[in-house]
Amino acid sequence: MTRKTCWVVCDDGKVGTEHQCVGLAENLGFNPEIKRLQSRGLWHYLPPSLWFNPLSGASTPSGFLTHPWPDLIIAAGRLSVAPTAYIRKITQGRTKVIQLQNPRINPALFDAVIAPWHDHLTGSNILQTEGALHRVTADRLASEANLVAPLIVHLPKPLITVLVGGSNRCYRMTPDKVRVMAQRLKNLAAHYGAGLAITVSRRTEPENRKILQEELKETQAVVWTGEGHNPYFGLLALADYIIVTGDSVSMISEACFTGKPVYTYFFPGGSRKFNAFHRHFQERKYTRPFEDSLESWSYPPLDEFGRITTQLRTLLSSE
Repeated sequence: MTRKTCWVVCDDGKVGTEHQCVGLAENLGFNPEIKRLQSRGLWHYLPPSLWFNPLSGASTPSGFLTHPWPDLIIAAGRLSVAPTAYIRKITQGRTKVIQLQNPRINPALFDAVIAPWHDHLTGSNILQTEGALHRVTADRLASEANLVAPLIVHLPKPLITVLVGGSNRCYRMTPDKVRVMAQRLKNLAAHYGAGLAITVSRRTEPENRKILQEELKETQAVVWTGEGHNPYFGLLALADYIIVTGDSVSMISEACFTGKPVYTYFFPGGSRKFNAFHRHFQERKYTRPFEDSLESWSYPPLDEFGRITTQLRTLLSSE
């Protein structure tokens, strides 16, 4: 590919989605400019197919999307759909557009659509994924492991890394349920003589962060609650077992890149798509539901980025 400029266009506040777009851009060899979209008035309530002036429906903190247009746009989120399809149209295809997730309009309006298999999209420009795209690479894991190792060197083995998300539209992570989780983790560590390395996400509510710290302070555990360097990638690299809360497709996909045993911890809730995702990952033996025990199993590491990047290079270079 000879293209040199790239935008990542996504809904403001969708951190996990933005990371997927940035990771894909980096894998394709770009240093992208990030455009975070916020909706404007009436457009917020209209589906993308009814945006009569697409470039006026959403804006970034610095203003509307405007030329000079980039060579490539990697986009995700409801607000990005109409503007990026329109940019591709007015540039007569000179700006290539890749949409992540189901755009809910005709996929032919884009050069490529990358969607999870359970969306059941088909077409010559549809690339299906099992999990979410992400920024985990073997090199990143190795370098972060060296940085994080001193933080957990005092913990006993096996090391259980726990990735904690937060409440969303489908799952409710209440303080009472987080206390139960902390007690179950404490019992697990005591039973196996294991160490716990816990990291929260931006979505983890402040009260729940505090509960994890307080409930596990007498345990062989390190709890990262947002201060200083984020040990997330390093803890993935150093883990013997990984437990991930079921509210995040991205974190589960990242954990499965390691090829290590990954357990999903479920809080109350779910949805048709989440349930299909979890069922598929369990059937493929990537994950198992957390049931207060540890077992070892193996599977081919889930490297969606490598596979999708290869397909994208072929697709875009043939146009």
